[in-house]
Amino acid sequence: MSAIPSLPLPPNALQGLRVIEMGQLIAGPFAAKTLGDFGADVVKIEAPDGGDPLRQWRLTLDGTSVWWQVSSRNKRSIALDLRSVEGQDIARRLVAEADVLVENFRPGTLEGWGMGWDALSALNPGLVMLRISGYGQTGPYRDLPGFGAIGEAMGGLRYLTGEPGRVPVRVGVSIGDTLAALHGTIGVLAALYHRRVHGGTGQVIDVALHEAVFNVMESLVPEYSAFGAVREPAGSALPGIAPSNAYRCSDGHVLVAGNGDSIFRRLMEAIGRPDLGTAPDLAHNPGRVARVAEIDAAIEQWTRSRTVDEALEVLARARVPAGKVYTAKDICEDPHYRARDMIVTQRTRDGRDLEVPGVVPKLSATPGTLRSAAPHLGEDTDRVLAEIGLSAAQIAQLRSRGIVA
Repeated sequence: MSAIPSLPLPPNALQGLRVIEMGQLIAGPFAAKTLGDFGADVVKIEAPDGGDPLRQWRLTLDGTSVWWQVSSRNKRSIALDLRSVEGQDIARRLVAEADVLVENFRPGTLEGWGMGWDALSALNPGLVMLRISGYGQTGPYRDLPGFGAIGEAMGGLRYLTGEPGRVPVRVGVSIGDTLAALHGTIGVLAALYHRRVHGGTGQVIDVALHEAVFNVMESLVPEYSAFGAVREPAGSALPGIAPSNAYRCSDGHVLVAGNGDSIFRRLMEAIGRPDLGTAPDLAHNPGRVARVAEIDAAIEQWTRSRTVDEALEVLARARVPAGKVYTAKDICEDPHYRARDMIVTQRTRDGRDLEVPGVVPKLSATPGTLRSAAPHLGEDTDRVLAEIGLSAAQIAQLRSRGIVA
């Protein structure tokens, strides 16, 4: 079991980078968390009256969401009322000394507080500003409220998720928010590279939730453009690529991706159907697509008489990509996850040991690390404000008025 190391850590790739995080819940905080995992100093601004709502989402331990422990690791928390004039002034001072600002408010919110791009870039010409919103900072929908689920629907993903003829289902996690966060992180790193290597100034990264989803929709639009084809939901199958599906075993399901030409031949040999493996019209994908129902039936006839583990053992020997459908229990008990430090132990601020996901991706020379647990609300307010020159008396006066906590 891996834990946060107590020995001196190797340098992180983003060590020395200062990130200010505004906003709450999923997309913006996930982007900032990713930067923090690789060494950035992330200062999270939260409202004094309760902080980020994610602190209370889903299952809680000692009164705090265990999801929060992942989303806000490697961050410092200051409790600051951004709706107050004094809070906005402090926020501007923080941004003036930062490299990156991450925000996911509705477009126009920061402008209403005097902290739009024009104002902040005048204070800090090198600032990189990541803005994540439902529909982007421009366009006819910019002012509409947008959550990740709506972005998944508008981006085309939700329509394809589920069984034909049934109500579309969600993926099961907030994939729209996470995709937007990862696209935003890519944008931040590209902007930082431009600023440093090409002598550029800062810039805005404008990420819309639906566009991040749309960007991973593969051939959806070209197929419609060329053929008028509207891709339809297909359950666990991958239409146009065969065989690739989930097949029933005696105790569960196994996923099999036998769509490579040589893989298909090995798969058919392994399940006792060499006649299909050597059929001339099934040698390549187009022919297999035409007979996919027959191929799927042959595979499932074989898998139904075996357990998942038995099927996987045979398919592994045949070098056919296959896998079981993992639950959280399967993940936590899998030795491969452990070997690659993807399940690590983190001690919360309340002294509890909690297993959490490790850092992705793996860097050989400057790996990401879990340096600190998710903070209590306002835990770092005094220290961060002192770093920008506020005295203890000034901080106490602001606290007495509820502007900081």
